[in-house]
Amino acid sequence: MDDRPLYSSRIMDNYLKLIKRNYSFINVGELLSYAGVESYQVEDEGHWFTQQQVNLFHKRLQELTGNKNIAREAGMYSVSPDALGMMRRYILGLIGPHHAYELLEKYANKFTRATSFKARTVGRNKVEILVTPNEGVREEPFQCENRSGYFEAISRIFNYKISRIEHSECMAKGDKVCRYVITWQESRSVFWLKVRNVSAVLLTVNCIAAPYVFSHFIALSVVLPLSLAIVVLLSWHSAALDNRELRAAVENLKGASDNLIEQINVNYDNALMVNEIGQALSKEMDIDGLLARVTEVLRKRLDYDRGLVLLANGDKTRLTPRAGFGYSSEQFRILQKTGFHLDRRDARGMFVVSFKEQRPLLLNDINEMKDDLSARSLDFAKKMGVKSFICCPIVYENESLGVLAVDNIVTKRPLIQRDINLLMGVAPQIGISIHKVWLLESKLRQFRSILQALAATTDARDPITAGHSEKVAEYAVGISRELGMSKDYCEMIRVASLLHDYGKIGVDDSILKKPGKLTDEEQEAIKTHVVKTRAILEQIDFEGLYREVPEIAGAHHEKLDGSGYPDGLRGEQIPMGARIIAVADVFEAITSKRHYRDPMSVDVAFEFLYRKADIHLDRSCISAFASYYYSTSRLNGQEGFVEKRYD
Repeated sequence: MDDRPLYSSRIMDNYLKLIKRNYSFINVGELLSYAGVESYQVEDEGHWFTQQQVNLFHKRLQELTGNKNIAREAGMYSVSPDALGMMRRYILGLIGPHHAYELLEKYANKFTRATSFKARTVGRNKVEILVTPNEGVREEPFQCENRSGYFEAISRIFNYKISRIEHSECMAKGDKVCRYVITWQESRSVFWLKVRNVSAVLLTVNCIAAPYVFSHFIALSVVLPLSLAIVVLLSWHSAALDNRELRAAVENLKGASDNLIEQINVNYDNALMVNEIGQALSKEMDIDGLLARVTEVLRKRLDYDRGLVLLANGDKTRLTPRAGFGYSSEQFRILQKTGFHLDRRDARGMFVVSFKEQRPLLLNDINEMKDDLSARSLDFAKKMGVKSFICCPIVYENESLGVLAVDNIVTKRPLIQRDINLLMGVAPQIGISIHKVWLLESKLRQFRSILQALAATTDARDPITAGHSEKVAEYAVGISRELGMSKDYCEMIRVASLLHDYGKIGVDDSILKKPGKLTDEEQEAIKTHVVKTRAILEQIDFEGLYREVPEIAGAHHEKLDGSGYPDGLRGEQIPMGARIIAVADVFEAITSKRHYRDPMSVDVAFEFLYRKADIHLDRSCISAFASYYYSTSRLNGQEGFVEKRYD
């Protein structure tokens, strides 16, 4: 393959602009990588690409778009306002088609070193362009198509209609050159204006000669008025045609303006949607919460009647609906009960096909795909009222995670390529966020399992206290929720609760397991466990809210009246988290069997807590715990504790 730099980066840049506008679902990075092209090379206007790179780029782009005429479309796009800019296109429109085509001869070498252009006028509305390859260059058929699209687009700048582009000789077919003869039609007003001008000259000559042929009376009363009438009539006719064409042009401009305003509104809504989805994806750390927020943004910002997100299960055997909008509760129940099987080779539903083949699917009439769908899928689609429908794969690093689907059942607007482009721009962002949340959930599960193991190592030293830390964590989280604490705060309390007694690993078994009353010296040894807990936990690199864990865990034996340990803190000096754990710890301890006593009943335990309220324990935490414990007991079918108030 030819490794000479032959084609300006501006050609490929126009392709990428077209992709961004019409085919935004394409992974540009993957496309450029396939062609051996770097994005910074495309951005460099002074960079040139080889024939091999251009061939690979076109080959892969044609595969990804499924558009065999993508090269011609790119040629036409290169003269569009998006590519040229409105001002340049307007100025180009002032010079006329002949001059525009002739400019190719002068400026073609700015874009390609593979060929040279020669343009010449061969008629009033006809031009011939000869494209000659430079030595050793062999172009491909798609490059001829690209040029044809470019030539056709030039004529459109002047609102001329191309009659035909004759391509009698083609390098791709073995000829030495590519020869194009382009013919366009001029407007009717221009034709009649020329007729008027010629008629005016002839009639003027006729009026001058009339007195020599006819009498002065006939010349003045008949010939002159008749000649003037003819000129006026032709002028009126050409002017009428010109006005009609101007009105048509104005209407086109008005329509273009209306379309532009509409597109601006669409772009504005899309920008808001992307921003809102970005905010939702960055804040949510829960899959269902994330998908609920995304579908709500789609409902609010996009012009669809219904939307649905389905995710694959862990072993990739089924697709399950996780969030949506526009569906009735009955329809959503049907969706959840319906099996979208990924492990069946004969499965041909649109969700499954889109998921497996990682490509978007669009249909505006369910009957269009009746031969491609199984009878079961077709019946399901009709039952759900599907009419105009799009589904896009949610992919992360070439792995399908799920499907994003939208459809219209009431709105008459047909779905188009632009809808696919928009959704295929959103779907990868959802995929990235889903993967991020799954990764965080996995890390959180690992973190929790480590905490459980650490807590168990403390409790396991004595079978009687086994499970103490887990029970305290359960109670403490319940209190936190009753107090209206945030989800993150509750998780921090769970961590602190599980590790609140971890310092006991530094206390001798003879003291921890002693069946009788402890001596004063042994009591002091027991008290050291909170200092040891704090010292150990401070060695862990906790982040964010979790930085409070060492302080809270190390203060759970402090008391409101200052009689607690290790620092004798009073009232508000004690962190709220420590006050919460203190209530949970005391209750769990007095309602469990110990070496030196039997457990208290629940009623007696709550009476004990309330006697300690405002002295040792925080009353609001006790009340929150009573509310939590009562409601939990009732839900579990147990006889609940009826809270008692003590002054």
